[in-house]
Amino acid sequence: MNKFLLLILVTILLVGCTSKSNLEQEISKIPADFEMIRFDKVFAGATAADLPHLKAQYPLFFPKRFDDSIWEQRMVDTLQLGLNEAVLEVFPSEEKLEEELQALFQHIKYYFEDFDTPKVYTTTSDVDYKNKVILADSLLIIELDTYLGSDHYFYSDISRYITKTMKPTMLVSDVATAYSRNYIEVPRQRSFMAQMIYFGKELYLKDIWLPSTNDALKIGYTESEMQWAQENEAYIWSYFVEGELLYDTSVKLAGRFINPAPFSKFKLELDNESPGMVGRFIGWQIVRSYMEKNDVSIEKLMATPADELFKNSKYKPKK
Repeated sequence: MNKFLLLILVTILLVGCTSKSNLEQEISKIPADFEMIRFDKVFAGATAADLPHLKAQYPLFFPKRFDDSIWEQRMVDTLQLGLNEAVLEVFPSEEKLEEELQALFQHIKYYFEDFDTPKVYTTTSDVDYKNKVILADSLLIIELDTYLGSDHYFYSDISRYITKTMKPTMLVSDVATAYSRNYIEVPRQRSFMAQMIYFGKELYLKDIWLPSTNDALKIGYTESEMQWAQENEAYIWSYFVEGELLYDTSVKLAGRFINPAPFSKFKLELDNESPGMVGRFIGWQIVRSYMEKNDVSIEKLMATPADELFKNSKYKPKK
């Protein structure tokens, strides 16, 4: 009997793996060519004499309101030279990044046929970590100096809860985040539940767009933070329900449980043990539960109101 059950289990696993493999093979055939321009390298190798040519070829990076002297000074600025060197050390070649972005674009195209691959520029930004990835029409701009590594000395004055995501392995996840917002309907409700579901949809898109990426990188947690959230899922949910927070419209709840932060604010002793954004984590589990229990398209998921989605998710936290 045990051998028979084991055989069935192995068969199920093999069928599942084959199905997933077939899907990935199909996605890998989708055309998603794009052009990547390493403007960071171009600028790093330029001199003041090159400035007229650079401005003509890359007007995007040279706003007319700034005098040429600004760019000439930047070309010899000690901080800028240091950033150039650090970026080239971490990203000497663009091949791996091109491969990862192409895979992401293929997955987006598979689920959203109207997606057009962008023209990709990489540059530096004086470590503007609030704008690491910028989408503008058909352009994707990636600030490589915000992905040098969590412990990089350029980030010594930035809070740890921010720098933990400033590493190369987070780059494609951040690009996926930027694109997800093109497809998720902004909730009309102001409830805490609506906010959780919004970010749950964003993270679910990463599940299908980045199938090889681990969950910690999708949400921007460390491995230990991810473990804490998983082990305390039932407790977090109980706190939300018993505190009658699900349909609360207080703006303070976003700061406590949705927005990036050093920790979530349960106002209990365990706060310092918790990661921030546990509301997003719970919303993610609700959306996953909904998709497991309902045969709906991704487009339908994106448009489903939070209340309807939660009701049909039949969500029960893991204990």
